[in-house]
Amino acid sequence: MTGAPITHPAYGQVRPVTEFASVLLRDNPGLMELDGTNTWILRAPDSPTAVVVDPGPPRSKRHVKAIAAAAGEVELTLITHRHADHTGAIERMRKHTGAIHRAYDDRFSHGAPRITDREVIEAAGLRITALHTPGHTADSMSFLVEWEGRQAIVTGDTILGRGTTVLDPKDGGLGDYFNSLNRLIVDAPSATLLPGHGPDHPELEPVARYYKAHREDRLDQIRQALDELKLTAHEAKPMKVVRRVYADVDRRLWPAARMSVKTQLEYLRTL
Repeated sequence: MTGAPITHPAYGQVRPVTEFASVLLRDNPGLMELDGTNTWILRAPDSPTAVVVDPGPPRSKRHVKAIAAAAGEVELTLITHRHADHTGAIERMRKHTGAIHRAYDDRFSHGAPRITDREVIEAAGLRITALHTPGHTADSMSFLVEWEGRQAIVTGDTILGRGTTVLDPKDGGLGDYFNSLNRLIVDAPSATLLPGHGPDHPELEPVARYYKAHREDRLDQIRQALDELKLTAHEAKPMKVVRRVYADVDRRLWPAARMSVKTQLEYLRTL
């Protein structure tokens, strides 16, 4: 007799999602992190080694120990993007497991060159294709994982398990983001979605299409707000637009909304 399946969110438990992908949820919930950061453990069923994606935020001693215990020998650690809730535990992970780390950004690559777009990695009995999917940040990567005809894709913060992602105005961009969503829809429509935060989903395509529609709706709302304010995209201040477009949203989320509005205004200025 087996127990009930583990469901998200499951703190302190390794939760199987596919035959070759499990998740350990870091207990760091927040407005931006949702229930916390998902650390993915990837391995073919008969593999003696594993690949870990995103070891988590700083101060993750217990989390890293739990990852190492569940993964066994860690062959490789991959990083989806530069934000600290995904990269903060890199050094602890490296010391604890000795595994190399690879990211699109050189700063988070240790022991091997940085990842390149379309690079194919054979590790832990899996075929992993690295896809550069900028928009949330310039260095955002997604990892298409394949095993015996089955596919799953780790998307970091490019696509989340619930809600929508914020575009970081430091180096994110809406044009890039639309291109990345389109790329994921073409390359991995039926792959199981393994996000950086929130629950997994059986297929990527419907979630990615929702994300596209949401962004397009927000752009229409911003255009309407600019018309009502009698401002151009070049003249408008992001927070002024936030107050009008996000009036019904929890004000604690307004700083995050401001980040996305800033990137949306920059996008409209290019049209």
